[in-house]
Amino acid sequence: MRLDWLARGLDDVPTFDDWLGPFEAARLATMRFPKRRAEYRLRRWAGKTSVAMMLGLPLDPDALGRVEVRTVPGGAPVAYLDGAPAPVRVSLTDRSGWAVSTVSTGMAAFGCDLELVEPRSAAFVADWLTPTEQAVVNAVTGVERDVLANLTWSAKESALKVLKTGLRRDTRSVAVTLDDAAQAGWHQLHVTATEGPVYPGWWRRYGAFVLSVVTDRELAPPGSLDDPPRLTTAQPREAPIGPPLPPA
Repeated sequence: MRLDWLARGLDDVPTFDDWLGPFEAARLATMRFPKRRAEYRLRRWAGKTSVAMMLGLPLDPDALGRVEVRTVPGGAPVAYLDGAPAPVRVSLTDRSGWAVSTVSTGMAAFGCDLELVEPRSAAFVADWLTPTEQAVVNAVTGVERDVLANLTWSAKESALKVLKTGLRRDTRSVAVTLDDAAQAGWHQLHVTATEGPVYPGWWRRYGAFVLSVVTDRELAPPGSLDDPPRLTTAQPREAPIGPPLPPA
């Protein structure tokens, strides 16, 4: 099974909207706040680009308009091609002006999450991490603590996407274990759910960001659709904030 990923930033997204499909355009039209609109367009640009590349389609607006990444009940993204479900699976995440899309032609379930390596308070660690995870994070200081706290949170978010619950589920009901194994620059991890299943995954740091991918079966690390990956030189940037658009 092939699992790939790519990243795109706010500056990559066209100013026009003719690359959006009808369902995407209708969803965007319901969003009045500039920040929410910008982040939605960014995620769709990354998702549609990754699906098109996986399917061997051109990346011009007409071809991308054939691809849609719709949101199904529960919040998960599903890829469509010419109005029918596409033969790929996709997971989306965004943080600080960058979006990542993971995509696969296989049947495995997977989720990805991108986080900024930033300070996390003691309250955050106590509220959202298990006692064992808290001990691992609190055993170190400085940037190393920031990396571990955000990596642990990222892996939880990725696993909750595999479980199709998102943050509706208690984040302490999934426990992250970081392993020593590494491959092609990625480091292995496992996430154990309270009901028993163990979900394997991979993580990697890119400058100011940490990226995790969790799957429902053992897989090789995801391959980048870009060479080199765009996250290698990515700089955090916030989406624009302004007054809401007038009602349609």
